[in-house]
Amino acid sequence: MNATGAASIAVVGPGAIGTAIAAALHEAGRTPLLCGRTPRERLTLQDGDRRITVPGPVRVDPPKLGRTVDLVFLAVKATQIEAAADWLTALSGPTTVVCVLQNGVEQLEQIAPHARAAQIVPAVVWFPVQAQSDGSVRLRADMRLSLPDTSHARVAAEALQGTRCHVELSANFHGLAWRKLLQNAVAGLMVLTHRRSGMFVRSDISALALAYLRECLAVARAEGVELDDGVPQEILDKFQASPADMGTSILTDREAGRPLEWDTRNGVIARRGRALGVATPISDILVPLLAAASDGPG
Repeated sequence: MNATGAASIAVVGPGAIGTAIAAALHEAGRTPLLCGRTPRERLTLQDGDRRITVPGPVRVDPPKLGRTVDLVFLAVKATQIEAAADWLTALSGPTTVVCVLQNGVEQLEQIAPHARAAQIVPAVVWFPVQAQSDGSVRLRADMRLSLPDTSHARVAAEALQGTRCHVELSANFHGLAWRKLLQNAVAGLMVLTHRRSGMFVRSDISALALAYLRECLAVARAEGVELDDGVPQEILDKFQASPADMGTSILTDREAGRPLEWDTRNGVIARRGRALGVATPISDILVPLLAAASDGPG
């Protein structure tokens, strides 16, 4: 804690999600330290007609930081963990909480080797944001996070208390994380078609999406996750009700030629299925296509 008793906070990865979290904190008078790979003077979030500017600079040199913080919001993608490792080392002390704003259900395993001194808290991010051509970020729904109901998660929840970002502490966090994983997994179809949410109104795509979601649900249940039979249809309904131009982060990365989170969002379903003896015939086709789209060669 600093001299005023408020937690010192850093946001590592000032991309779309990181910008939204930084803006929520800044609005509430808790402007975080901004840490990334590219120097920037400020971050900008667009919410309808409103623009929220978070003052920088974005720091890019971890060894020069010289201090740890109480709370880190880690907002890099799974493909960027290695690049953020020096920031985790520089910012983390024995009482630091690292809240991982990242897709998938393997955040603890992925982050622990790079933040051994810290207490790691996984999160589920429920709000869509999109990077804009001018470098700003567009918020397309109310901000909401789900965290496990633990003492370390409460540090993150308290930091966001009174901000535009609603935080839910859940005793069934594992179930929520898997539900979001199903949503992220089926969004992989958007990469392979180069289309946005509007494609899900097609009867052939909706049938494929529903079959894939049911396959993912079978793996989740084999993991011991309690999700009811209606979840696949609910997720599909959400895509069909979204604006036709609504994208997803993995599609944005594909369009920009960046590495994809195919293993975190889709490969994990096939991997866990094999380990648990659950057949995943749709995953067995989709995952190699997504991996090749991400990593080549060719």
